[in-house]
Amino acid sequence: MIVQRRAGAAVLAATALLLTAGCSSGGGASPAGGSTTAPSRTAAGAPPSQQGEETAPAKGSVTVLRTVAEGLNSPWGLAPLPEGDLLVSSRDEATITRVDGTTGAKTELGRVPGVSPEGEGGLLGIALSPDYASDHMVYAYFTSASDNRVVRMLYDGKKPSGEQLGAPDTVFKGIPKGVIHNGGRIAFGPDGMLYAGTGESGDRGLSQDTGSLGGKILRLTPEGEPAPGNPFRGSPVLSYGHRNVQGLAWDGRQRLFASEFGQNTWDELNAIRPGGNYGWPDAEGRSGNPKYRDPLTQWRTDEASPSGIAFAAGSLWTAGLKGQRLWRVPLRGAQASAPAQAFLTERYGRLRTVVAAGDRLWLVTSNTDGRGDPRRGDDRILELRVT
Repeated sequence: MIVQRRAGAAVLAATALLLTAGCSSGGGASPAGGSTTAPSRTAAGAPPSQQGEETAPAKGSVTVLRTVAEGLNSPWGLAPLPEGDLLVSSRDEATITRVDGTTGAKTELGRVPGVSPEGEGGLLGIALSPDYASDHMVYAYFTSASDNRVVRMLYDGKKPSGEQLGAPDTVFKGIPKGVIHNGGRIAFGPDGMLYAGTGESGDRGLSQDTGSLGGKILRLTPEGEPAPGNPFRGSPVLSYGHRNVQGLAWDGRQRLFASEFGQNTWDELNAIRPGGNYGWPDAEGRSGNPKYRDPLTQWRTDEASPSGIAFAAGSLWTAGLKGQRLWRVPLRGAQASAPAQAFLTERYGRLRTVVAAGDRLWLVTSNTDGRGDPRRGDDRILELRVT
């Protein structure tokens, strides 16, 4: 059952322009291994319009500028503050910590009540309100004892450490939970709406059920109502047929992209269309079936397990967990313009979250999540310069 708070009349009266990307459908045979990119054609088979689109160079670069912070436990979500500091969530400790962007000093804001960490669940994605400058609200996606949900909390930095988070206000609840596949990434889009990537919680049938919140990308108002302009009337569902979405990012033309974990064969990077069906569990990776939208890039699962994504320098950057590398996917329009390029392979272990800041990236490692091999100093936040 879908449960959400009622939005104010002003928000409900507003109309949102849904700016999302086209995605190719159909792809023919795929090579036996490695990453592959989709052919440049739309679902109807016609080449997409690239007029006025810049093409990212086939090869890019990554420079590790510094380690911003160390000693983080099960970090998951990251939200840069306007003044340059960073908020980071701990999946297992259910805390949000402020990291000084210059010195790396850590200050715990507080613990989020109601979080029930288990397996892949816990305190996951965080995001700042679009009106953060005036309302100081921090949004969080977490696993409770009964479901996955989104809450918002007032952040008051004038209070003592550990007491700076207000009581959580539940914005949206009822997302299926499981030991695995809880999704968890949230982000506010260029349209001011709240987007959430969910997982099917291990129940494959939920992904193709548009009446379920599992295995979806959701689009909500900041108050938790289905956003105006959504493809299914009265529903928060933007797209479906997903297995476990943990990355959301928009390019310079406000087109939405998402990363998705495959099962045994293909992980995916998708360009999201309203109402699009991305195939799971009937399709994993590129199927060529016109019913489903094919990924623009796919990887063998041991090379990626793509978690967070970000757009910078004309490319999408994808943090790989099992693959232990940062992938660069250069774009022309909503298509990959060249094969994906890997950086930092096995240098920092599992990579969970990546956030863009101009030509730089914040990158969060994930070696203390129970599946990694922690080394001295883990987990950490890195600052990268990318081209």
